[in-house]
Amino acid sequence: MAQRSDETLDTLELRLGHTFADRTVLIEALNHASVHANGRGPNYQRLEFVGDRVLGLTIAAELYRRDPAADEGDLARRLNALVRKETCADRALLLGIDDALRLGAAEAQAGGRRKAAILADACEAVLAAIFLDAGFAAAEAAILRVWGPLLDDKGIDRDAKTSLQERLQAEGGRPPVYRLKVRTGPDHAPHFVIEVVNGEEVLAEGEGGSKREAEQNAARAALLRLSQREPS
Repeated sequence: MAQRSDETLDTLELRLGHTFADRTVLIEALNHASVHANGRGPNYQRLEFVGDRVLGLTIAAELYRRDPAADEGDLARRLNALVRKETCADRALLLGIDDALRLGAAEAQAGGRRKAAILADACEAVLAAIFLDAGFAAAEAAILRVWGPLLDDKGIDRDAKTSLQERLQAEGGRPPVYRLKVRTGPDHAPHFVIEVVNGEEVLAEGEGGSKREAEQNAARAALLRLSQREPS
């Protein structure tokens, strides 16, 4: 299993805007269960439970403060879009959590560093680690730093496939193409992984229990990725 370096943790702290008084909890947040032979050693699962709540409260309160005219339905839709798995996974990649993760050999070989579910859970665990290390205000500050560019995007909960097509065509590109990458599970409970492609470039992947859900999640991930590109 790969060992993370102090330099990798330094970079993660810099991007979070938080220096840990004790990195023990941060290291636990970056341990996947596969690191331990029986899956029962310290890993991010318990921390992810806490981080999910810290993230949800922070984003909900910030949306409430920023948009006094929004009704409950609008706030709920935007909250769901901002805390969904795909958004958390994208923020994890932005922070470099994929490089800092510690995985068992088999999980690493299976592409665990790019799996949305793992990245999202680890991201929430890292937020919980900040909360436990320095309190709610520190965790809130890190969340607003990392999620800040997304908070004023009122279109984040629109139909993602339509939004992606409009963006690519506005930039002179071709419409996106959705390709089935993996289908697993029985017929009554399938799981799809879809990649969205623009020309020769794979923009992102999405997962879901139906092709439609996976395509929408792929489009959302692509929109998030495109929003972080520097203008030419």
